[in-house]
Amino acid sequence: MQFSLHFSILVRLVIGVVSAATHQHEHDELPDNTFIDLDDHNSHGHTHGPQVPMGYVKYPWLSPQSYVTYPGDGEVTADAIFSGITTFARLPWQQCLSLTASEANSPVDIVFLGAPFDTATSYRPGARFGPSGIRAGSRRTILYGGYNVAMNHNPLKLGLKIVDCGDIPVTPYDNSIAIQQIQQGHQEMLHQNAAYMAAANDVTFVPLSQDGKEHPRIITLGGDHTIVLPILRSIYSAYGKISVIHFDSHLDTWKPAVFGGAPSNQAAINHGTYFYWASQEGLIRNGTSIASILSLHGAIRTTLSGPEDYDNDDSAGFQRIEAREIDTLGVDGIIKKIRDTVGDEPVYLSIDIDSIDPAFAPATGTPETGGWSTRELRAIIRGLDGLHIVSADLVEVAPAYDTNAELTTMAAADVLYEVLTVMTKTPLGKMISNN
Repeated sequence: MQFSLHFSILVRLVIGVVSAATHQHEHDELPDNTFIDLDDHNSHGHTHGPQVPMGYVKYPWLSPQSYVTYPGDGEVTADAIFSGITTFARLPWQQCLSLTASEANSPVDIVFLGAPFDTATSYRPGARFGPSGIRAGSRRTILYGGYNVAMNHNPLKLGLKIVDCGDIPVTPYDNSIAIQQIQQGHQEMLHQNAAYMAAANDVTFVPLSQDGKEHPRIITLGGDHTIVLPILRSIYSAYGKISVIHFDSHLDTWKPAVFGGAPSNQAAINHGTYFYWASQEGLIRNGTSIASILSLHGAIRTTLSGPEDYDNDDSAGFQRIEAREIDTLGVDGIIKKIRDTVGDEPVYLSIDIDSIDPAFAPATGTPETGGWSTRELRAIIRGLDGLHIVSADLVEVAPAYDTNAELTTMAAADVLYEVLTVMTKTPLGKMISNN
């Protein structure tokens, strides 16, 4: 009797396992584009279109959802933006830096590229996680669609190919190699073909670059601010000396002997000295770059070694706007001062998240009180509309110090969406009609 009972239980277990395996096999072998037709009204009177079976994704990288489309005027919004691979604003992901990848030489117009480097920071580390944090903060950027109301413009509906290429592989063990990796990755991306103008048949496009070619624009997600030195070396390969708009609470033009003491040649390159080296290497245009030095009481927001720091900043080619000037000049006055400085020349835009007051963006390596609000910085970025911004970065986001509400990463993402919008409105060259 006892043997029969055990045997009966064993048989039932075997049948259950076989049934489950058969069910799983049938599920795996569903043909591509398998849909369940739910057009009939359900018990609640709702009508559904064709639907994929719950949980079934056979080839996710080939699925219709793998290349994101964005809603236009009057189209459905508020999709499940928290799902899927986290790219900036749910942009399509593309393999850009692998020489063996089929997409490596695929033309693109604007690229989001991470540089997860933070081993040259002087205070709080953690910006190596900035790229992933900014991407997470950007998920809700296009919740209601990509239309930028303040600029009356949707940067995602212009036919431009805008992609997220992930992060540059950066070693955390050797800064000299890491800086080379950042330059190599950025430069490889910069010299790929641009997609939009190359496909236009009715116009002749005359690029602004020194090499006479049309280049993609790269928006780099940092990373500490040291990454700008290898990026400017990359930019030089296409545009030569470049004007710079630099939003920051610090000068970042300090002499290495002053900032950090330069105990070694490599230690002399850090997030407080990279503009000093960029100036020494002839990468920036002296006198046509403007550093937004956010300061209080007649000095920058941080302490200085002394007035000589300003003299050194002048010799590096920068003019200054102090944070407090917004109280007298207002946003429009700040914008005018910037535009009067850089003119119509090609310009590189670098944004340190600490230019925003830590009340709005606390998660950064060297926070300084007394800064601009998120709203003020976004308005100033919009005021750059029409400038020829060749590429940009946003750096020093260290998500570990953020609030549970992700204030800093959301602020960073929204600022970059303003940058993206400005970029898409102005091509990097002149268009001449062929008609």
